[in-house]
Amino acid sequence: MRLSVFQCRMQVQGNAASMFVKYNGPLDCAIKTIQSEGVRGLFRGGLPTFLRESIGNAVFFSTYELSRHYLHSQLNSAPSALSHNSKLLIDTGIGIVTGGLSGTAFWLAVLPLDVAKTVIQTSPDQNVNRNPFGTLRLIYRRVGLSGCYAGLGPTLARSFPANAVAIVTWELTAKFLGIRKG
Repeated sequence: MRLSVFQCRMQVQGNAASMFVKYNGPLDCAIKTIQSEGVRGLFRGGLPTFLRESIGNAVFFSTYELSRHYLHSQLNSAPSALSHNSKLLIDTGIGIVTGGLSGTAFWLAVLPLDVAKTVIQTSPDQNVNRNPFGTLRLIYRRVGLSGCYAGLGPTLARSFPANAVAIVTWELTAKFLGIRKG
């Protein structure tokens, strides 16, 4: 769900079968945005994106490191004589769990900022309030908390496996390259 201004605007316009096609592609979207809003229009939604990424990544990596440390400490406390293949399988399982949990924590923490970003980026009103907290306040007043977490189900359904695969790939690549974690 990490979309640029162009992707958000193009997705909102509908598909080619609909009567409302405003942009013919990303370049056309950029040109029309600059013509109507100036260069500033290209950065619409920049603040909520910055907040989402900075807060979300802090939550992601904190969750990843804490859960990884906890699972390894639990496994290391049990005496065992594991083969290299068994250790690799256990590390892969830990990567799946920690990656999935971290991705889930990321989106639970920042989905409201992503909702605000999408509303700000896709609003047809050029003078839309660009303050993500003001936007969230309006959403909350109109729809309640559920409006701030619009799309939570599909986001979490995608997040767990996507982040599990990303972490396992990253960890296995680091092992293959001989990079040791402390």
